[in-house]
Amino acid sequence: MKLSFPFSAIVGQDEMKLALLIAAIDARIGGVMVFGDRGTGKSTAVRALAGLLPPVPVVDGCRYNCAPGGSATCPAPEAHRPGKATMPVPFVDLPLGATEDRVVGALDLERALGHGEKAFEPGLLARANRGFLYIDEVNLLEDHIVDLLLDVAASGENVVEREGLSVRHAARFVLVGSGNPEEGELRPQLLDRFGLSVEVRTPQDLAQRIEILKRCDAFEREPERFVDGWHKAERKTLKKIARGREALPSVTVPDAVLSLASQLCIAVGADGLRGELTLMRSSRALAALDGDDVVGPKHLARVAPMALRHRLRRNVLDETGSTVRIERAVAELLAA
Repeated sequence: MKLSFPFSAIVGQDEMKLALLIAAIDARIGGVMVFGDRGTGKSTAVRALAGLLPPVPVVDGCRYNCAPGGSATCPAPEAHRPGKATMPVPFVDLPLGATEDRVVGALDLERALGHGEKAFEPGLLARANRGFLYIDEVNLLEDHIVDLLLDVAASGENVVEREGLSVRHAARFVLVGSGNPEEGELRPQLLDRFGLSVEVRTPQDLAQRIEILKRCDAFEREPERFVDGWHKAERKTLKKIARGREALPSVTVPDAVLSLASQLCIAVGADGLRGELTLMRSSRALAALDGDDVVGPKHLARVAPMALRHRLRRNVLDETGSTVRIERAVAELLAA
């Protein structure tokens, strides 16, 4: 089995790693959009997190990755078999040239024409169920495909209607998109649908760049030995995620924090209510990750740039970046 680079061994990129951990705690946040330079470890980080998580129990032979116990929306007869198995957390890399049929699934024409059966061939969304769906250069993907993916990611269900055939199956995954803004902008309406947005840049610190080179070289030369060396740190991160998932339902968000979230969205001019919902969910997930029972202003302050920077209108009278505007607004509100 091919080994993944350890999540704990990734140098820097703290905001990206935190956003991925938050999304792993609560998938309802709506995925992560990563903007940044090429070769900064975006896909490596997502693969590493998927590889870190424990195998998921599945129905043996189910092509939709259904959990044992049966799924009301699973269209496959094998989903009701008693057999159980486990599989690594799915990681699906969606290619830019993927057609809609390949993404959502397609009618098996060979069986339809040859045997008169309306058979459905699951797509990439079925493969990604209960795992991660990664799209590199999402800003170059056709808008209708991106819109479709965001709809499914929000609903947790894929519905396909082809040639009189209607198929419905679970498609719950963490959607992660990455892109370089210099190669094309993602439509604001679509960008707003991502839960969190992070920015990654090529490290400018010499010591950090050297450490990255050393770790990459060590992993390429002796991957098993390198992974073993990070086993303890990986187990620590895994336990933190498990505790966070377990604690999430019991974490409370006081009215004072909800009020602060709304005031912040008003102050920075965020459109709609997605910003506030994401602030609430992501700050709660962060509190669970940190082992706190109650969400406080400190949690809100940490997630605010990730939750809001891609939802702001451009202010022609303010030349500062969106991150600076959000941090300034947070500081003013907390000081009041």
